[in-house]
Amino acid sequence: MQEYGECDKVELMTSEHAAAWLRLSLTHGVGPMLGRRLLAATGGVDALWAATASELESVNGMGPQLLAALAASHTGPAEDILMLCATQQIGILCPDDPEWPSALADLDDAPLLLFYRGDPACLSHRPMLAMVGARRASREGRLLTRRWSGYCSQQGLTIISGMAFGIDAAAHAGALEAHGATIAVLGCGLLTLTEEQQQQVAAIAGQGCVLSEFLPGQPARPEHFPRRNRVIAGLAQATLVMEADIRSGSLITARLAGEYGRDVFAVPGSVLASNHAGCHQLIRDGAMLIERAEDLLQQMGVKAGMSAALRAGKHYHPTNAREADLLMAMAGQAVHLDLLAETCGLTLPELSPILLRLELQGVIERLPGSRYLLAMELSDT
Repeated sequence: MQEYGECDKVELMTSEHAAAWLRLSLTHGVGPMLGRRLLAATGGVDALWAATASELESVNGMGPQLLAALAASHTGPAEDILMLCATQQIGILCPDDPEWPSALADLDDAPLLLFYRGDPACLSHRPMLAMVGARRASREGRLLTRRWSGYCSQQGLTIISGMAFGIDAAAHAGALEAHGATIAVLGCGLLTLTEEQQQQVAAIAGQGCVLSEFLPGQPARPEHFPRRNRVIAGLAQATLVMEADIRSGSLITARLAGEYGRDVFAVPGSVLASNHAGCHQLIRDGAMLIERAEDLLQQMGVKAGMSAALRAGKHYHPTNAREADLLMAMAGQAVHLDLLAETCGLTLPELSPILLRLELQGVIERLPGSRYLLAMELSDT
């Protein structure tokens, strides 16, 4: 007879417990809400599989097909997935695990389990901010997201997003650059990613966690992303929509956040640009308009501290009055080359070398359409 040490016994029990949750989540027709009703009625996931048909029939939503599906369920597929996860360094979190995110504990539609890479301890860090928006975001939107994410990370916020192109990628990048914690929630399994996405996962997992409720080999499908969005909305104390058109999936995240009782914020933009129409709709519907990252922190009840010291290397002192006027004209907005020349009373031949020098120093950033944006804080001294 094989003898087990204490560590082996704990690992075996943990594996069997995770298998019971996996078995439930793999049962056809059982979603998160019905799954939780079954657990409440039977006394837990281990007791569920010992329950009689008469006990299960009393649960709201159960019928002959679901009873048959539960009866036909067995542990084989769950054990195969556990073995796959062990070989691929993928962790599994169940709702009764100590590291299960506390923010999801009271949500009836929270996943029945989560697969992850990284450090699951960061899932209970507070406060958390979801930063979401368009995949085809403007360069300005990506730049602003990156800056705000970095600033919020420096103030102790954990940044959550969906690891998509555009705003999501900028949100994660800003947090990583600031050496802050960031969490990515995927709409596919952890083993279906491209090489580029795998590199993103490695970077994020090194400073936070990458999550998915989908089986490791399950590819992305359109219907997965609203499910992914509810996890983002549920984890975060607040959701900030940086840039989104009226059809953006980030509006689903914002709506779910509101339904969960979380704060919803939106950044306004030009009324001439359709990629801001979704944010404007959210503001009309009651989302709070946010123009500065500092205002966001205030609304979240987070006291910003030591921001000047943290950003000391990003302050710039104009070398002369002409440069100071030029930089002030860009404060808070992207300005076209012609308008800069008119505002500062300079000809284009006079203005161009000044702009080039400031761009090379990283003080300003050139945007598409011959527009320029201030990239550093201006020093008062």
